[in-house]
Amino acid sequence: MLHPPLPFSLRPMQLADLQAVATIDRLSYPTPTRESLFHHELSENKMAHYQTLAVRKTIVGFAGYWLIGDEVHVSTIAIHPDWRGQHLGELLFLDILLSAYQHPACLVTLEVRRSNSVAQALYEKYELVVVGERRGYYRDTGEDALLMTVTPLDGRYHQFLINQQTTLFAHLQTEA
Repeated sequence: MLHPPLPFSLRPMQLADLQAVATIDRLSYPTPTRESLFHHELSENKMAHYQTLAVRKTIVGFAGYWLIGDEVHVSTIAIHPDWRGQHLGELLFLDILLSAYQHPACLVTLEVRRSNSVAQALYEKYELVVVGERRGYYRDTGEDALLMTVTPLDGRYHQFLINQQTTLFAHLQTEA
C-alpha cells in the first residue's frame, strides 16, 4: 500500500469504517451499495480488497477490487464530494494498480459509466483502453458501461506507475 504525503493516509478498510464509507457511497452513486454488502465483502469475500483514504484521520474516499485468478477487477472508487478534484481518486486508483504487482496479476480491468468522462480520462491517463461495452449494465439507470483494461503489467508499465506516483505525490505535497 502506498504511503502518500501527510496529511493523507491509505489503509485497508475495516468494519468500523462502514458508516463513513456508506455516507461517501450514498453521495457518489445514484444507487448506493447496501452497507451489508460492504460487510460481506470485508468479512467473507476472500477475493475482495478494499482500502480507505483519510485526511487527518477522516475518511474521505475508498476503493475496492477483486482478485479473480490473475486479474485485478476494480469494483469501486469513490471520493467525498467535498474532496473531489484534488487527485485523490487518482491516488486510490494508483494504489490499486501498484497492488496488482504484489499478487501478481497480468491485467487490470473495470467498468465505467459511459457518461463518466472524468473517470474515463483518469483511466486513459493510466493507459487503460476500451475493449468492450456492456449494454444496460447499470440497472439503476440502464446506462451502458465501457469495459476498460490495461495489460501487460510488465516492467515498463511498473516504471510508468512509479513515475506517476512521484508526480502525484509532489502535487499532493504542494496542495496539502
